[in-house]
Amino acid sequence: MDGGPTFFELGVEDVERARVFFGELFGWTLSPGPSGEGYTIGTSTLPGGLHGGDPGAGPYLFFAVDDINAATQRVRDLGGTVEGTDLGGEDAETVARFGRFKLCRDDQGTPFGLHEPP
Repeated sequence: MDGGPTFFELGVEDVERARVFFGELFGWTLSPGPSGEGYTIGTSTLPGGLHGGDPGAGPYLFFAVDDINAATQRVRDLGGTVEGTDLGGEDAETVARFGRFKLCRDDQGTPFGLHEPP
């Protein structure tokens, strides 16, 4: 894959307040997210997500990769870091619907995400 943006995620403290705010502001259609946590954001240009319990977070931008395991190893090889678990979950149904996600930081600490689409 070309590493183009595939997904964005907004981390907020109160997901219900954010659902109302961004839904009203942009006219977004928000649907329940994986496992009933947060929401998926339906936009005309780039799909997104909204999750709670993340006060003060900035937007997360995810880039396309063919193989999340190989890409995360490459991040480490280049001096970056990879956060713990797969953000989309590991169960087959969720992976089939949303793909796999990892939060990373480059060798200067800049946050970004990797996304292996389904």
